[in-house]
Amino acid sequence: MQRGFTDLCDDRLLFRGNKILNDLFSRSVHSIRQLTDDEASAKGFYRFLQNDRVSESNILSNLVGNCRSACSGKYVLCFQDTTEINLSSHGNRIKKTSGLGTTNANKVKGLGFFLHPSLVVDAESCIPYGYSDIKIWNRPLEFSSKFERDYQSLPIEEKESYKWIEVSRNTKSALKDVVKGMVIIQDREGDIYEQFALIPDSDADLLIRARSNRTLADKTKLFDCLSGHPAAGFYELPIAAKGKRKKRIAKIEIRYKAVEIPRTKGTSKGLPSTIPLFIIEAKEVSYTGEDGICWRLLTTINIESIEMAKTCIEWYSWRWTIEEVFKILKKEGYNIEASELEYASSVKKLSILIMEVVIKLFLMRLSYADPELELSADSCFTEQEQEFLDHQIVRLEGKTQKQKNPYQAKDLKRYVWAIARLGGWKGYESKRHPGITTLWIGMKYFKASIQGWDIHRDVSTR
Repeated sequence: MQRGFTDLCDDRLLFRGNKILNDLFSRSVHSIRQLTDDEASAKGFYRFLQNDRVSESNILSNLVGNCRSACSGKYVLCFQDTTEINLSSHGNRIKKTSGLGTTNANKVKGLGFFLHPSLVVDAESCIPYGYSDIKIWNRPLEFSSKFERDYQSLPIEEKESYKWIEVSRNTKSALKDVVKGMVIIQDREGDIYEQFALIPDSDADLLIRARSNRTLADKTKLFDCLSGHPAAGFYELPIAAKGKRKKRIAKIEIRYKAVEIPRTKGTSKGLPSTIPLFIIEAKEVSYTGEDGICWRLLTTINIESIEMAKTCIEWYSWRWTIEEVFKILKKEGYNIEASELEYASSVKKLSILIMEVVIKLFLMRLSYADPELELSADSCFTEQEQEFLDHQIVRLEGKTQKQKNPYQAKDLKRYVWAIARLGGWKGYESKRHPGITTLWIGMKYFKASIQGWDIHRDVSTR
C-alpha cells in the first residue's frame, strides 16, 4: 500500500511533495535542515510549504484519496479527537497574522492552532487506512470566555463543538461510496444530541462515550438505568502496572439496554423530540481503587447480544490509537511544537504531512504485533532499503536462537524487527512487542546508518 501525493497542480510539486513524505518517514525529524542534505533541498522544502498552490486542502485531498483507496470494500472505524499545537515559545518570532490564535495551554495564554482528525482503521484488525478528514482551525487572538459569548444560546453551527458533527459529515461524504459500512467513534466531547440526530443512517453508526448522567425520556437517569439490570456477562482484562497503579487482572461486567434520550431546551430546533439508542456499560467489579474501569457507551448500533456489546467495547478501546498519532506528532516524536518555521500556515501543512507519515509507523507496529497479519515490506521500504536492512539484521542478531530474526524476506515483520532493534528493543519475542515510539527512534538511526552505507557503496565502486 503505497502512500503519497498523486494529484498536485505541477509535476515538480508532485515530486517534491513525495520526497518530503519519504524523508519525513525515514529521518523522523521535523527540522528542515536535518531533513535535507543541502541548501537547494532546504529551499525547495520551504518553498513547498509556502506555495499557495499547495494549500492545506490540496494536501488533505491527497490524504483522503490515499485513505479511500486503502479502505475500499472494508468495514471501518473512524476515530475522532482534538489536539492543540502550542507555539507559545515562538511568540516573538512567528508571524501572528498567519492563522494563529489562543489555545488551552496550561498556566500561560497559549498561542497556536487545533487539529481534529478522523483516523480510519479496519474494524477487524485495526490496520490504519489513513484520514477521512482533518479539521484545522484557530481561535482569534483575543478570545472571549464562554460566558461573554453567551455560548449556551449559540446555534450548534457556531459552537466549537460543531467540529464533531462537521468532521462526521465529511467522513461520511468521503467514504460512503467505497466502504461496506462505518462506525464513528468519539470520546465524551462527542456526546451531542444534534450529532445523534443528524449523523447516523444506513451507512454510518455512532459509538460515543456518555458524558453526563442525562435524564431519559422515561424520567430515569442514564447512568442509573442499568444499576438494577442483571449483568449480561463478564470477561477478564489484564491491567499493566503504570506509575502508582499496580498490575492486576480486572473482572469486567457488561450490561446493555435500549434507551431513549430526549431533546433539551438548548437543543437545536427542528430535531426529533427523542432519539432511540443503546447504552453499554463495562464496569470493573471486586476492586475499590480510584482507577477502576467504568465505561458507559452510547451507540446507534442495535445491541442484541453480549458478543456485539463486547465488540463495541473493544472498538472503543482502540480509540487510543488516535492519541498515539498525537504523541508521535508532538513531544514523544516529531516535536512539531518545536518547529522554527516562520509562518503558522507552514507549520499546519507540515503537521498534516507528518500525520500521514505516522500511518506507516502504525503499519509497522501492527504488522509485528499480529502474527496473522501479512503485509509486504514494499508498503514501507524500497528495495534498496530492504537490502540494507538485510545486512543490518546479520549484525543485530544475537548468538542464541531467541535473538535471531525469524521472518522471511519481503515480510514487513522482518524489517520492523531490525528497526525496533535499532530503536533499543532487545529482540526477545517473549517480551513486550516494540511500541510506536521505539520504532520512531529506530527510524532515526536507520536513516543515519543507510546514509553511511550509501557513501561506502559509492566510494567502493569508483
